[in-house]
Amino acid sequence: MKNKPAYALGSVDNVLLLLHMLRDQGRLKVTDVAKELDIARSTAHRLLAMLVYRDFAVQDEHHTYLPGPFLTSSTAGSASGSALRQLRSRTRPAMEALCARAAETVNLVVRVGTEVRFLDSVESPQILHVGDRRGTILPARRASGGKVLLATLPRERLWELYPDLPDAERAALTRELDEIRVRGYALNVDGTEQGVSAIGAALCDGRGSAVAALSISVPSARFGAARVPSLAAELRRTVAEAERALADLPDL
Repeated sequence: MKNKPAYALGSVDNVLLLLHMLRDQGRLKVTDVAKELDIARSTAHRLLAMLVYRDFAVQDEHHTYLPGPFLTSSTAGSASGSALRQLRSRTRPAMEALCARAAETVNLVVRVGTEVRFLDSVESPQILHVGDRRGTILPARRASGGKVLLATLPRERLWELYPDLPDAERAALTRELDEIRVRGYALNVDGTEQGVSAIGAALCDGRGSAVAALSISVPSARFGAARVPSLAAELRRTVAEAERALADLPDL
């Protein structure tokens, strides 16, 4: 399990989280940053001013902060900031409700090629819990959210993503994705990080296209086989809630 450094620098952590927010949400105001990071407005303003100074952000005439040249030069081809912001804001209430019911960390992920990016997290209130995953990038075929999104792809598209996968791994991935399609969720037990397990399900828009996935991340010590059915049921309930909110989401 990934642990926060013993001598973590809160100011550095806030800057890194702010960069994730700029990349994923596209437009920020000082009040948004202060609320999200739980810092004073004056502190949020100083952080944003430094990002503008170093070309990570730009400020428009409405005092809104947008990704600057340093970020926009490396995010070509990804979903628009507006669409990702809508995805995040519309799914957040359902994620918070799921976290309250399951008492485990809930994540929103999107697939980018053969990787998944954690767009948002709601942290568990328990002392031992999986931390905020925002900005984390993992191999799609190892993460629960990534697996369930790969399972929605046509077979030919899947192998376009993995043209050089050895035959044995291709066969194993095929079997696993077939099982995921049948049961409707994917599991990751210590597959991406020792001590961390997860269960994930796909989120579809109003046209039935999988646009993201929700996952519940749990310390492996609490992730026994007997608990999977209840977590799966809670996840299905949350997916249904979130999909109603995504019914008219713009194309990602």
